[in-house]
Amino acid sequence: MLRIGPLELPTPVVLAPMAGITNVAFRRLCREQGAGLYVCEMITARALVEKHPGTAEMIAFDADETPRSMQLYGVDPVTIGRAVDRIVDEDLADHVDLNFGCPVPKVTRRGGGAALPYKRRLFASIVRAAVTAAGRGSGGRQLPLTVKMRVGIDDDHVTFLDAGRIAAAEGAAAVALHARTAAQRYSGHADWDRIAELRAAVPADVPVLGNGDIFAAADAVAMMEKTGCDGVVVGRGCLGRPWLFGELEAALAGRPIPTPPTLGEVAAVMRRHVELLIAHHGERKGVRDARKHMSWYLHGFAVGSELRRELGMIDGLERLDELLAQLDGDLPFPADADGPRGRQGSPGHVTLPEGWLDDPEDDTVPAGADVMHSGG
Repeated sequence: MLRIGPLELPTPVVLAPMAGITNVAFRRLCREQGAGLYVCEMITARALVEKHPGTAEMIAFDADETPRSMQLYGVDPVTIGRAVDRIVDEDLADHVDLNFGCPVPKVTRRGGGAALPYKRRLFASIVRAAVTAAGRGSGGRQLPLTVKMRVGIDDDHVTFLDAGRIAAAEGAAAVALHARTAAQRYSGHADWDRIAELRAAVPADVPVLGNGDIFAAADAVAMMEKTGCDGVVVGRGCLGRPWLFGELEAALAGRPIPTPPTLGEVAAVMRRHVELLIAHHGERKGVRDARKHMSWYLHGFAVGSELRRELGMIDGLERLDELLAQLDGDLPFPADADGPRGRQGSPGHVTLPEGWLDDPEDDTVPAGADVMHSGG
């Protein structure tokens, strides 16, 4: 069990927010597989405050989805505070996470994401504003406020220990660490030793969650044993594998891990996913959104390139059914199908605002840093 403020999670597993992935359809699919905390796509604080139309769809939750978890991005304490105020006042979520881990250039060049913890006073102000707003709920209701971050900007600008201590001191209910720098992006290997360092640096009553390179249930068990962290955050490892959450639930409870699905069972999950996307987005957008998931589901299976290509171009459920019928449903799940999925890329220079590294104590909000586009 994992306790985050007033929330009690029977399984210490969190789905990481992923742009274009962790919408209400994917979260429902994952929740059907196993327990955990399932976070929606990253929401821009300014877009939430100004009620941007595109953001409204992204903060949708199923009627039975609990706890409802939302991740916010922002660089201005005032805007972050107002965004959390709206979440509390309109009962939009049960948990708020702050994003200080995004390594995408369009975010870091504005001083946001993984770039922001370098500015310690500004970072503290943002966390403080969010925690204060989260505690203003009527009837004593308080939303737990958590922080997700990276090791630092690069090897020469490591920020996670200071950021973890500051977040805890400002009232964060938990901190999560993706054990890579922003410069690494998603390349190489996550340094789990950093998670252990954070666990030792943060007060024991503040849970520390580990993120990075969890591609199988055994990875989660190994991370928790090696680092002493209180839970895990899973991102790319569940792409095309929502049943990973059932495997994680079993492994962390000490039960036998369920037998991996056959290709026929995977096909049934694929169809379920497309149905949920259509229900959420409408047929045209839902089918288009489903295309990118096809190759992830088929990862490692002996499926011909032409069939893979056609699945990546589906135009509706009827065509999907025709193609799924061509699969050999008896094929067992490949033994070598674990491992990285989705974006990996290569390490590179982190784009920052001009003069960003000059003074870590400068708490000036970067000009033009608040953006309207949610989703990362």
